[in-house]
Amino acid sequence: MASSVMQVRIDDELKAQASAVYDELGLDLPTAIRMFLKRSVVVGGVPFSMTLPKQDYKAERAVRAMQSLSDAAQKNGTAGMTLDEINAEIATARTDRAARNT
Repeated sequence: MASSVMQVRIDDELKAQASAVYDELGLDLPTAIRMFLKRSVVVGGVPFSMTLPKQDYKAERAVRAMQSLSDAAQKNGTAGMTLDEINAEIATARTDRAARNT
């Protein structure tokens, strides 16, 4: 198979940073670039997601998690419990478990 030379201009700092990353992975930069190109051919495009991150991603994820917990509490009938009631339930469960293990 014939090979050809490809020249790409990149910032010196970016090259050094990328080289350091690939060096940690046991690869040199030309090998990493060949891997990127081969994977691009296999997937028929850029081999990673090309979407812009949402600014509120962390908050959005936290809100979804809280909603999921709230839905589970509603389903289990525990949504209206006070902290004292929750602690009492935990104490009872621990006592029951200890009694079963003895």
